[in-house]
Amino acid sequence: MDYYIGDAIFNSTNPSKRKKLVFLSAFINLSLLAYFKYTFFFTEGINELFHLELEQENYLAVFLNSVFGTAMDTSNIFLPIGISFYTFQTISYSVDIYRGDIKPVDSIWDFALFVSFFPQLVAGPIVRASEFIPQIYNPYKVRETEFGHALFLIAGGLIKKILISDYISINFVDRIFESPWSYSGFENLMAAYGYAIQIYCDFSGYTDIAIGVAVLLGFKLPLNFNSPYKATDITDFWRRWHISLSSFLRDYLYIPLGGNRKGKIRTYINLIITMVLGGLWHGAHFRFIYWGILHGVGLAVHKLWREITKKRIPNTPLTQAIGGFVTFHFVCYAWIYFRAEDMQHAESMINQILTNIDLSIAWEVIVAYKQVFAVMVLGFFLHWMPQTWKDKMAIEFIAMPDFAKASFLFFIGFILFQSRSSEIQPFIYFQF
Repeated sequence: MDYYIGDAIFNSTNPSKRKKLVFLSAFINLSLLAYFKYTFFFTEGINELFHLELEQENYLAVFLNSVFGTAMDTSNIFLPIGISFYTFQTISYSVDIYRGDIKPVDSIWDFALFVSFFPQLVAGPIVRASEFIPQIYNPYKVRETEFGHALFLIAGGLIKKILISDYISINFVDRIFESPWSYSGFENLMAAYGYAIQIYCDFSGYTDIAIGVAVLLGFKLPLNFNSPYKATDITDFWRRWHISLSSFLRDYLYIPLGGNRKGKIRTYINLIITMVLGGLWHGAHFRFIYWGILHGVGLAVHKLWREITKKRIPNTPLTQAIGGFVTFHFVCYAWIYFRAEDMQHAESMINQILTNIDLSIAWEVIVAYKQVFAVMVLGFFLHWMPQTWKDKMAIEFIAMPDFAKASFLFFIGFILFQSRSSEIQPFIYFQF
């Protein structure tokens, strides 16, 4: 449908018809996404609201039971792999043609390649049509430096995922989030910090692998992470975290809603709407909606704060450090809702942190989980190290002889094989 709609948009000179075709493309894509991803969310709400699973002696329940039979069953609906990502990609195809950024592809096979490009299909980055499709028609070419950089990215991504993320998850974070009331406030606080570095290493690790594999296939994918915990404010955080999603929401939702062009109040509302929908995109649960609300309100408050203070607060290393400290802890607070099994687990964890912090046992906890905390420190160190250091490491790896590269990769593979868990730990964003 998107392939033929794109052709129709390109060949039409009628502005009204072109807009209707873009709307049709978005409607078809979002309807499929809504059915597969959100039917359970809404039907469970209806079932619970009207007690459809029970034989109620009230007229409304009788009427709904006569319409739906009994409780609506969604157990036969299975979420197609990657639908959250390729839905946005195919929408971008229609919109980019409408905006004149690209021409339609030459054949439906080229369109299929764009939609099903496997390195980033199941967890991003979200690739826009205008970024990817022109590369289809370029001759295959991978320079020696690009090959070395691709191997560096793949190795780094595997280290992030297996050595850091999985180890923290299995040995500490998962057990705390599963039963936060069974642990002290300090342990819950450390689990929040642990999840912050876990999800970063997990998701950015996948992205690094995807970008590296794409380079080997002759394609360049967009940057998706830029040291997000270095952000000095929440707006800066969203310029660095899941860049392909945040920029997609900005360009295809926030700006079409009016952006900041329709007054201050409307700007704040648009920010909150955009982030709530971004939260809902992650999953059909109230905790994701609340996570989106938190970030939307955070963006709105930061924008208001900048309006009030303007240039009265100097941009010094001290103010940047304070801003970074506040931003990081706000993000960690929001991550609790993102990770928790439900709202009750999240609230229990926050309650433990606020009311059950006993620093007298902190050293005992650190000693008990010394290996986990050491890996957490390693993760944060690698994340916060200066960009110039990371660039130098990449340059030195690229300059190594092929035999040295192979030896290094074999050594890394051996270490990762020894540190892997007994069970496969899927990437966090596979579930979205």
